[in-house]
Amino acid sequence: MPTERCYYEVLGIARTASGDEIKSAYRRLALKHHPDHNPGDAEAEKRFKECARAYEVLADPQRRARYDQYGHAGLRETPGHDFGSMNIDDIFSMFGDIFGGGIPGGGRRGGRRGPARGYDLETTVEISLEEVLSGCSREVKFTRLDVCTACTGSGVEPGHEPIDCTECGGKGQVAQVGFGGMFRMVTACPRCRGKGRVITHRCGACRGEGRVGVSRTLDVKIPAGIREGQMIRVNGEGEPPSAEASPNGEGVRGDLHVVVQVSRHDRFDRDGDDLIVVERIAFAQAALGATLTVDGIDGEVTLEIPAGSQHGDVHRVGGKGLPSLRGGGRGDLVVLLQLVVPKRLTAAQRELLIDYAKTDDLEVHEKESRGVWGKIKETFGG
Repeated sequence: MPTERCYYEVLGIARTASGDEIKSAYRRLALKHHPDHNPGDAEAEKRFKECARAYEVLADPQRRARYDQYGHAGLRETPGHDFGSMNIDDIFSMFGDIFGGGIPGGGRRGGRRGPARGYDLETTVEISLEEVLSGCSREVKFTRLDVCTACTGSGVEPGHEPIDCTECGGKGQVAQVGFGGMFRMVTACPRCRGKGRVITHRCGACRGEGRVGVSRTLDVKIPAGIREGQMIRVNGEGEPPSAEASPNGEGVRGDLHVVVQVSRHDRFDRDGDDLIVVERIAFAQAALGATLTVDGIDGEVTLEIPAGSQHGDVHRVGGKGLPSLRGGGRGDLVVLLQLVVPKRLTAAQRELLIDYAKTDDLEVHEKESRGVWGKIKETFGG
C-alpha cells in the first residue's frame, strides 16, 4: 500500500488551523501548482491533486475529525474519497467555489454561472514607513499568460480544425460499468478531457496551449496608511480563462493581487496607526522635568516631561503617528522613556552626586573605581 503524506504537511498548516486558514493554504497551493500555469509538468499536476485530496478532507469537520483520530486508514472506510484517478476538471468543479470562479475551468462542468473567468496572480512590493505616511506608487513587473494571437486561443494551428475524439466519439463522456453491472457511471472522457474533440495540429506559437507568457509592467498606487501584508487588487490584470474553459479567448480575466511589505525602520516601531519611539533621557531630566525635542516621522515634536518621570514611562503625542487607511486622522506618536546612566563622570559631577547621595543617606563609592586593570597599574606603578 503506497505511503501518503500527512494532509496538514501537504497544505503546510498546523493541526490547529482554522477553516479559513485551511482554505487560504489550499487556494495558494492550487494556484502555484495549477496545470495551466505549469504546462507539461507532471509533478505540478501531482501536487495539484494532492492538495485537492488534503483540502477535501480537512475542510469537512467530520472527515477531519476521523482523519485526526485514525489517519489515512480511517478515510479508506469513507466512500467517495479517491482523488487519485480524478480528472482535473472534476477537481476544478468541486472546489471552484473557493476561488469565486477565479480558477481556470472552475465550475466548467455544468452549473457555471456567467462567463469563464481566469485566475488571479500575486506579486509583492516593498515600501518604507515614510511612504506609508504619504502614500506612493510602485512599478510592478510580472509575467502572465495571455491569449495566443496566432490561434486566438484555440491551440489549433491556423488552417486546421480539431477532430472528433475517437475515445468517446465526440460526446465528451464515457460510461463505465462497475460492481458486476449493478450500476453505470458516466465520466469525462480521459482522452479529450470532456471536450469531445482533440487537436491533431497544435499551434506552433503556443504549442497547443492557447496561451503564451508575456511580460507586463504596471504603475500601482499604494494608499497612505496601508499595513504590512495588506493587498491591493488590480482588477482585470490577472490571466484570461484557460483554453479549455474558453477556447476562443472569451471570458473574464482574473485580478492581480499586490501584497505590500513595509520595510523595518531604524527608529520607529509600528502598532497599528501608532508609531513607537524610544527616547533617551538623563537622570537630571527625569528628576527635574524637561522639555524634549523628539524627531517624529515628519518633523520635530515638542514633549513635556514632568518632574519625577521614571524609566519606561510612556507619553503620547496625538496625531503624529500614521494615517488611518479608512480615514479619520492619524494615530499617535508613542514615546517610551529610557533612563540613561552615564558611564563616565567628571570630578565635579561626582562631587555633586556624592553630596546628593548623602542627603538621602545612600551608600555610594566616594572614590572612582579603577577596575581590575586600574588596580594592577596602581599596584605595580603603571
